[in-house]
Parts: sequence; C-alpha cells; structure tokens
Amino acid sequence: MQIDEQTVPGEGPYGITAGPDGALWATLVHSGHIARIADDTTLFELDPGCGPAVITPGPDGALWFSRIRDHRIGRITTDGTATSFALPPDCGPYGITAGRDDAMWFTEMNTDRVGRLHNGELTEFPVGAEKSYPSAIVTGPDGALWVTLNQADAIARITTDGEVTRFALPTEKAAPVGITADDQAIWFVEIGAGQIGRLTPDGRITEFPLPDREARPHAILPDGESGCWFTEWGANRIGHITADGEFEHHPLPTPGSEPHGLAVLDGTVHVALEIGKVARLLP
Repeated sequence: MQIDEQTVPGEGPYGITAGPDGALWATLVHSGHIARIADDTTLFELDPGCGPAVITPGPDGALWFSRIRDHRIGRITTDGTATSFALPPDCGPYGITAGRDDAMWFTEMNTDRVGRLHNGELTEFPVGAEKSYPSAIVTGPDGALWVTLNQADAIARITTDGEVTRFALPTEKAAPVGITADDQAIWFVEIGAGQIGRLTPDGRITEFPLPDREARPHAILPDGESGCWFTEWGANRIGHITADGEFEHHPLPTPGSEPHGLAVLDGTVHVALEIGKVARLLP
C-alpha cells in the first residue's frame, strides 16, 4: 500500500470523520478551526483558543465535536454554521459519539463523568471510579455507551439510563484511549502497554501485544471485515489488526507527523496528522 499526504491550512489536525455531505471534516486543535476537506479545503473559524478535538456526525445531519480548552460541545452544520453548548467548568470534554437515543454522549476527563446532551439539555452520569480519566466513547452493538477509563485501566459500559458496569483490563498501566465497535465486539487501544484490546458482550477481554510495545496506539476504527485500523502515534505509522490478531504496519512518509484521528470515506482510510496534514492510505 501507498500513503499520500495533503497539507491542511490552519494548525493541528486532530480529529477527523466522514461527514454526511460526502466530505471529510477535521478539527484543528491548535488554531481553533473546523476544516471541510473535499476537492479543496474550507476552514470555519471557531472561538479563539477553544481547542476542538474529537469530531463525529450527529443524528441531525450536523457534525458535533468536543472543545477541550473552553469546556464546551460544538456543533457545525454542513454549510459551516457553528454553535456551542456550555458544560460545567473545567470538566474536560474529549470523546464524543451519537447514541441510539438521538442524543450526543461525551466524556468528561476531569470529573469522572459521561455527559448526555439532547435538545440543549445536559445530563451527567458518574462512571463510579475516581481519577479514572474517561477518554474515548463509542456506541456499541448493544446500544450502550462504551468508554475507556484511561487512568483506571478499565472499560466502562453505560446504558442510556446511566447504569454503569466496569471491566478491568488484565494489563496494569494499559492506559486505554481510543475505542470503537463493530457488530460483534468493542475494540480499544492501550497506549501505555502497546496493545490492542477486544471486549465481547459477555465480558471476555483479549489483548494483542504490538510488535513494537512503544508504538503508543491512539485511535482505532473498524475495517468492515472484523478487524481494525489504528494509529501508532509513537511509531509514526498506520496499523491494521485482523480479527485473529495479525498485524500490518504502514509507515507515514513525514517523520514525526503525530497521527491521531481516523476516518474511512468511500473505502479509503484517512488519518489526521497533527503536524498539519491529512494522510490517505491507497492500495
């Protein structure tokens, strides 16, 4: 496979997703913009210093994103109209996903809570573990929300009613971050241990050690064939794992590019590089 890279105006591509309009949408965490990337790139300016991070499509046809520096949740329509919703001070929103209840769910890293935002109304649910640093969040195949508890070395399952179940990881100091789901299981990365994890609905956890335990995997996304793509932030690569735990690794052309978020658009994998580019993995 080959990788090409496209320079993006602004500073710090971090989160990226496929939008409902057929374009890529990316957050620029350092310059405070949202970028729409198609044949050309359009930048939409947000509040200075807001720190847009993770971005995802919502149930309403807009894009929703966390603002980690001013502690808000942002929303932008496909024509570029941006609004935001205030959260409790210093809560530290990070991961965000659309729930099956038509609400947006997100993590609060600094308060050990998960938030639910629906029609402008905020509800918060404690994850039941102190200083756990809830990080990424995804809607699972069971309709519940699944969350990485980075400093608790655990995965939390939260129903839409707020009932919490925690699953301790076998490896100490695993520090899970990115999380995703296919129709059979939850997948996550262990940035501290250099492993990929898989959690089935019955609570069985399998860990797959990376050949390079210092690769610091960060984000993860299903490949549509029971495996996953993931970023190796510390090793400057795009990784792939099959359902059986076999790995492939694809080095990025630019050294020190800091790969973070992943998106698949029209069958092609795209990666946000904090250095100021978006990479595309080609056959």
